[in-house]
Amino acid sequence: MSSYIFAPGPPIETTTSSYVIWDSGFTEEELDRIDKYCLDNLVPNPAVVGSDGVVDLAIRSSQTAWISLNEETAWFYDRMAWIARKLNSTFYGFDLTGFHEDFQYTIYNGEEKAHYDWHIDNSSLDSVPRKFSMVLQLSDPKDYEGGNLEIKAGNTPDVVDKKRGLVAAFPAYRLHRVSPVEKGIRKSIVIWVVGPAFR
Repeated sequence: MSSYIFAPGPPIETTTSSYVIWDSGFTEEELDRIDKYCLDNLVPNPAVVGSDGVVDLAIRSSQTAWISLNEETAWFYDRMAWIARKLNSTFYGFDLTGFHEDFQYTIYNGEEKAHYDWHIDNSSLDSVPRKFSMVLQLSDPKDYEGGNLEIKAGNTPDVVDKKRGLVAAFPAYRLHRVSPVEKGIRKSIVIWVVGPAFR
């Protein structure tokens, strides 16, 4: 008989009007497992901006690689799907179908003052529209300075807690950025959930 253990049942809460969080969805061992998989299997490259694949360091300075769905990562995809469905059903009620892109592993290096300026994740040109964005904090906050994930729904941006393992989720049309990392290295994983176009 097969068994499938649910992720821990953390508080699901709205911290502000601009995003929601899922806390303690991963154990430290699971986060280490994700980090090790990325270090052992992925080759990060300079991050690009827009669908044209242009490197523009004034807008975005970081390294990215892609976590594809395979036997080693299926458990991670399952966990993020479960978290996405719970958060969406609780707070947004978007019509979502799943993941259409690999998960993005991103490294921000303090020596480069790595950052990502204000942007949104969805586009009217997407064949399968991104509707829901999630960011998993992979680094421990003591490993870096700066590198705040800021999300904007009004005049003043909200700053997401840097707690390791925390997932921040928000509509893909919401403005957000990662402020420059001043020291150390910030690692995160960005996931987009797609669905039919908004109407």
